[in-house]
Amino acid sequence: MKKLITIAFLTMIALVGCNASDDTSGDEKVKVVTTIAQIGDIAENIGGEHVNVKSLMGPGTDPHTYKATTSDIENLQKADVIFYNGHHLEGQMNDVFAKMRSEKPTHAVAEAIPEDMLDADPANPDIPDPHVWFDINLWKYAVDEVTKGLSDLDPENQAYYEKQAEKYKQKLDETHTYAKEQISQIPEESRVLVTAHDAFHYFGKAYGLEVMGLQGLSTESEYGLKDVQRIIDTVSERNIKAVFVESSVNKRSINAVVEGAKAEGHNLKIGGELYSDAMGPADTEEGTYIGMFRHNIETIVSALK
Repeated sequence: MKKLITIAFLTMIALVGCNASDDTSGDEKVKVVTTIAQIGDIAENIGGEHVNVKSLMGPGTDPHTYKATTSDIENLQKADVIFYNGHHLEGQMNDVFAKMRSEKPTHAVAEAIPEDMLDADPANPDIPDPHVWFDINLWKYAVDEVTKGLSDLDPENQAYYEKQAEKYKQKLDETHTYAKEQISQIPEESRVLVTAHDAFHYFGKAYGLEVMGLQGLSTESEYGLKDVQRIIDTVSERNIKAVFVESSVNKRSINAVVEGAKAEGHNLKIGGELYSDAMGPADTEEGTYIGMFRHNIETIVSALK
């Protein structure tokens, strides 16, 4: 079956490529295509007026299960440069990236991070946790990778890209400091973050929270009644007052935990919605990386402190 899917994708790429090769829009800006919007936000901040950025995966989209559409393939064919996360975050698109890499600059930004700084997937030790944007210090490696990719493609504007990168990283440093200050307001015994899937481990390590998820690192992993009961037992025993839903994950699993805890006499609430694998809507604060990060911090602190 996987072989048939691969053949279908490659056929679609070839057919779309015939049309895309005729595109002569005359647009002098660098055409950047990214997968997740977190990377698109980097490209927009670094590239500024010199780039047009298209992110394939919008608000509420789960990159673990996302499959490229015909319009996605067309956008990728028209791009001058492609940036994606890598480490199997966009696992359904690996064949597409392999094909694109043979045709144009195609960068896996998370794979620029030194391996000894990455956490392994407990279920698959050879695969790193791909959710690196939740540690700002790790995410700055992605900023450097985008900066290098744009500079290599457009050396005339390299000085501009590098200057923009320094400005952006300064804002990231300020956000990192803000996060640490805010999390410090939560009593130590309450610094437990329970979510639908294990997207927040880097976040927990960076800011001193214990993290628990019903599902594994990928939302493709299944959960069962034992997983729900495990979380119910933990929140009851440790008197945890709030758990969190995610914007890109079905809320059913966390609602089951809340209802199960109540049935056992523990008053548990939904502490709010966090942005995990996807950012908020465009043209909102949460539609930017820093705005998303601050929203998560404020939601967590408000519920747990």
